[in-house]
Amino acid sequence: MSDPLDTELDAHVGRLMKCDVCSIARSLLLGLTFAAAFIGLAAPHAASATLDDVRGNGELRCGVNAGLAGFSSRDAGGAWQGFDVDFCRAVAAAISPKPLNVEFVAVGAEDRFEALRTGKIDILARNSTWTLARDATEGINFVGVLFFDGQGFLVPRNLGISSALELSGASICVQENTTSLANLPDFFHSKSLPFTIVTVGDDVEMLRTFEMGRCNVLSSDTTKLHALRLKLSNPESHIILPEVISKEPLGPAVRHGDDQWLDVAKWTLFALLTGEELGLTRANVDQMAQTDDPRVRRFLGAEGALGQQLGLDNDWALRIVKQVGNYGEIYDANFGKGSPLNITRGMNGLWTEGGLHYAPPVR
Repeated sequence: MSDPLDTELDAHVGRLMKCDVCSIARSLLLGLTFAAAFIGLAAPHAASATLDDVRGNGELRCGVNAGLAGFSSRDAGGAWQGFDVDFCRAVAAAISPKPLNVEFVAVGAEDRFEALRTGKIDILARNSTWTLARDATEGINFVGVLFFDGQGFLVPRNLGISSALELSGASICVQENTTSLANLPDFFHSKSLPFTIVTVGDDVEMLRTFEMGRCNVLSSDTTKLHALRLKLSNPESHIILPEVISKEPLGPAVRHGDDQWLDVAKWTLFALLTGEELGLTRANVDQMAQTDDPRVRRFLGAEGALGQQLGLDNDWALRIVKQVGNYGEIYDANFGKGSPLNITRGMNGLWTEGGLHYAPPVR
């Protein structure tokens, strides 16, 4: 038999549930319930542990350019080499004391971000410009600026042109799905210069189209233009004009939703720079590990537990320098005096040398 008081209470609650205010409350409650359910469903994806997956697989999958001298290309024996390639090897060195296999996956300009989003690769290191739109809409996080570049122009010497301001009426080859394509109208319209764009799919098509005479100018990042010039039938008959018309901060990227993996990649970049700042090289890092300099000792894991805060061991930075080198060493090998490109450091120098590279403190 029901209690009269309970019956009256139930009836009172029923009346309240019919009121407008309570209707609003019910809607809010229902919305919060659905939101909680959505967050619960999304959480496993957002918290995906790439670091654990890479360690478990014993392999790091790195997306790179299929063939761009200086950044990523295969040598005569088929081995991958280049600045982006060395960055990926540095990440692998940081992750595990045991050697990890690094699988280099060639990705195009048109599918590079999708390859990262869908898990085809663990990290993207493909001379990609960090922009607001890419950062906000592609489902990725840029790690930082690995290489400062800018867009320029390559022309035949026999045109007698010495400045981009003389390119009125030029026919310009540029790769689609790149920031270079978007930058051209900004520059030429600001200078009130007429121009024609000839879009191409990749570097091979760009060079073929240029040498066939369908365009008389190539436009891309200046570092890439140095690499493309080497592939021309007569490199010395072409020049790169002095003007740089854009900012092209090139950086690696990782997927949204995995902050630990972002931290590992980010601090790998900073370790390359810090190693150079501290004067640590592949040749001397073992010896320098015995120093009493507290900055070096923290960096190399001789004291403190900074590596553990990243989910790594304390020798992570020592392995990076020992196996790959510092930033200056890999720059020289791939772009500088140790490479056919022979490009001066310029903006890519350390802040102490008038460049733009500056790593946060390792402490």
